Amino acid sequence: MEKSNFENKPLAVKKETKVVKAKKKKPKIKTITTGKAKTETNLSKDEEEEEEDKEEPKTSPENTTIINILTKKINNYAIQNDLSTEYCFLVDMSLPSGRNRFFVYDLKKNSIINSGLVSHGSCNETFLARPRFSNSTKSGCSSLGKYKVGEFYKGKYGKSFRLYGLDDCNSNAYKRAVVIHGYDCVPDQEIYPRVLCNSFGCVMVSYKFFDKISNLIGKTEKPIVLWIYQ
Repeated sequence: MEKSNFENKPLAVKKETKVVKAKKKKPKIKTITTGKAKTETNLSKDEEEEEEDKEEPKTSPENTTIINILTKKINNYAIQNDLSTEYCFLVDMSLPSGRNRFFVYDLKKNSIINSGLVSHGSCNETFLARPRFSNSTKSGCSSLGKYKVGEFYKGKYGKSFRLYGLDDCNSNAYKRAVVIHGYDCVPDQEIYPRVLCNSFGCVMVSYKFFDKISNLIGKTEKPIVLWIYQ
């Protein structure tokens, strides 16, 4: 499920060479405003990535309303079924594939803390720009509904997390080997209006984003709920 001498030598000609000093790349400057003055500090690469992660993911007012409704349902479901009430994952398939549509939600703070690109299934076609959904085995399609994020393992596509369907519309997820995994055709940044590559039904993200959610899953005591919706 988961997816580059010639025999006749020319006369040697002595050429003058000019030594050009390579320009040093200027470090990224962060301007910090204080009560009295502005100060500038150099950010390391790791600090730049941390600053990027702190940027609040963008969602439309309509999607924010839907997310608020879904997260309340997830929190209630998690309490009743001994699942995580700390975090949940939301995949909004109504958004274009070139937009970030995998959201990491903090249920305690009631806020989105991260987001990334995620592929939908090709339904065994050469390419599918907009998602279709099926729970049938060997369909190659994504399936809507709630999932429990299961154990970590290394499979055909490397590091992965198993998914267990919790609804009638995704009950065959484990049997179909629908999992969360990273793949190199998924970039780290939004590419809209371009479209994203397809999976074979798996929740396929970038390697960098996979590592981020993997770290979160690892520090959460109970299994996290993932909800794919449209």
